[in-house]
Amino acid sequence: MSVLFALLFYAATAVLLGGLGYKIAQYARTPAPLRIPTTPAPLTRTGVAVRMAREVALFESLFRGNKPLWAFAAVFHLGLLLVLLRHLRYFTEPVWFWVVWVQPLAVPAALAMMAGLAALLARRLVLPRIRTITGPSDILMLLLLLGIGASGMAMKMVAHTDIMAVKAFFLGLMRFHIGALPTDGFLLLHLLLVAALMIVFPFSKLLHVPGVFFSPTRNQADDARERRHVAAWALPLDQRR
Repeated sequence: MSVLFALLFYAATAVLLGGLGYKIAQYARTPAPLRIPTTPAPLTRTGVAVRMAREVALFESLFRGNKPLWAFAAVFHLGLLLVLLRHLRYFTEPVWFWVVWVQPLAVPAALAMMAGLAALLARRLVLPRIRTITGPSDILMLLLLLGIGASGMAMKMVAHTDIMAVKAFFLGLMRFHIGALPTDGFLLLHLLLVAALMIVFPFSKLLHVPGVFFSPTRNQADDARERRHVAAWALPLDQRR
């Protein structure tokens, strides 16, 4: 069992990193021949950086467009962030001091993450307008994330697992050494779902995580009046690189 899960996570990590690298390179190569920043937009690159920071940290455009959806998304993402930070203790030795500080937030963060996910799922199932544009993959991704959260909570609240053995297993994988992995049911289910998420991530709508940085409506300055922008394919032959 330990060998199977070790191979699974090596493969999942390769797919995740390789897929993300490929998609990011694809995004970077995609031309943006028109100046289409969503106005009001900043006039300088510094302003664009500040705007992107607000978008990533605060979901500014979502707040302006749909405040109930912003609330659901904010609760989910904040809970997910705290859960991910807390899980760093399984991959570091010694554990960083600020990772220790977030450990008491384990249950509130997990509950917030699952509450946000449940609200987002209910929105897709209940609202007719949203239901018509919801595909099976949208539902499956939310169920996958809910399954990860539920199985993780079960390990804490229902059947405890040997977390030191789990940490030793993953620290060993980082050094290409396969140790013993506990065979608790909830743990194995949790790890299977996490590996599945890692594998499907580069091919799913979850790519909005890196994709937001390549959105021309967000990463462009509103300087069309100051500069003439010409797409590379429209330049005279002697000016093309």
